[in-house]
Amino acid sequence: MAKGKKKKSATGGSTIALNKKAGHEYHIEQRFECGLALEGWEVKGLRAGRVQLKESYVKILHGEAFLIGAHISPLTSASTHVTPDPTRSRKLLLHKSELNRLIGQTERAGYTLVPTAMYWKRGRAKLEIGLAKGKKLHDKRATEKDRDWQREKERLFKQG
Repeated sequence: MAKGKKKKSATGGSTIALNKKAGHEYHIEQRFECGLALEGWEVKGLRAGRVQLKESYVKILHGEAFLIGAHISPLTSASTHVTPDPTRSRKLLLHKSELNRLIGQTERAGYTLVPTAMYWKRGRAKLEIGLAKGKKLHDKRATEKDRDWQREKERLFKQG
């Protein structure tokens, strides 16, 4: 077994970062995979696993999708001629048909776009974004109650 083996995600690549808060705050109805336009120092930061998606979101401006608020920490050994901005807006690479569909859903139906996971696929960084609607407080409580009940059922089956 190799030392330092990375965790594999459902999509086949190794996971860089997950946004667990998105599942708690939103009903995610559909997921899309998209690429990211990154700079060299950002790729090095991703390889080191220095990324945080917790407070980030996706915004569509002028017919293009952008990841806003994601924090990619630069390595200390970054080049001297580059001034890294850890929270800059990063362009998302989507097909035109997917982009048109997302624009329609977010403008008309009241959906929002949240990043759910970032992973490697064939050596390229990919971002999974979810088309989501916000949960109300009672929805969050019901989800928590269901999760606790599932955990309790597992305990009961294990004992008896």
